[in-house]
Amino acid sequence: MNNKFLRSVVAGIVATIAMSAMMMIAAQLGMPKMEPPKMLATTMGASVAIGWIMHFMIGIIFALIYSFIIKDWLTKITSSLGKGVVFGIIAFVMAQISMGLMMQIFPTMPTPSGNMIVILMGGLIGHILFGIVVAAIVNKKITS
Repeated sequence: MNNKFLRSVVAGIVATIAMSAMMMIAAQLGMPKMEPPKMLATTMGASVAIGWIMHFMIGIIFALIYSFIIKDWLTKITSSLGKGVVFGIIAFVMAQISMGLMMQIFPTMPTPSGNMIVILMGGLIGHILFGIVVAAIVNKKITS
């Protein structure tokens, strides 16, 4: 898979699966429920299936942003793990800004319930996992 665009799309899909699985497992372990697909669907007045599609599209867009923009900014970081952690933090900040804007635009958007510190920490950890997976796939050396 030498195509940078295709590799980025795959990275976005796999990383979104990893992050979503982590959110579901965390909820089973007593962490506050984090359901971005449901929040997106509710905000747009659409089905949860549409929310999931949007969630994966956002993951793909973030992976493309990493591949075509952010990766070049992180040349001083030599490990994929380090690049992934930094990208995950950037993605978390971008997500928080987007959520804030969406809450202003869509007054029907559900607000998270529970301890906000725990919710934010869970979101940060999830985005760091997302970033690590994206960086690992995008930066993987291909040998032929």
